[in-house]
Amino acid sequence: MFELLFYAVPTLMIAGFGYGAFALVRRARRIGRTWSHGLTAEGRCLRMFTTTSGGGGDTAVSTRVHHVYEFTTREGRAVRFEEAGGPATVLEGDIVTVRYQPERPEQATARRPAHGRLAAGTGCGLVFFGVGIAFCVGFIAVAHMIFTEAGGLMP
Repeated sequence: MFELLFYAVPTLMIAGFGYGAFALVRRARRIGRTWSHGLTAEGRCLRMFTTTSGGGGDTAVSTRVHHVYEFTTREGRAVRFEEAGGPATVLEGDIVTVRYQPERPEQATARRPAHGRLAAGTGCGLVFFGVGIAFCVGFIAVAHMIFTEAGGLMP
């Protein structure tokens, strides 16, 4: 029974890493498609705020800028959305260009198109998830060798 943990935990981690990679690629495709084929509208920054994480003791503090935008679709629907990681130069009241897909305007973006940066970030994320998966597979292989050669962990 104890040996099962050496298989179950890494397998769950592999599933988590796999889902993370899937979500990362899905997000990158959605943003890239919005930049390339989306509609544009004039939007306004309604609110700008920051969130911090970390801090305390010896850990570094990370600050992230968030914006709340509002725009009107071509059909006349007012849409409000929040976007993290935008430029700190956009302030409340600023006019921005919003790109959106007509079928999902709530997933709009006010970021300027940067296909290379998007690809690089997605690639780095996929490498991270791939290393995590490889580590888990290696751990399972080593655990399997130990359990089969030693006849189990417990005597």
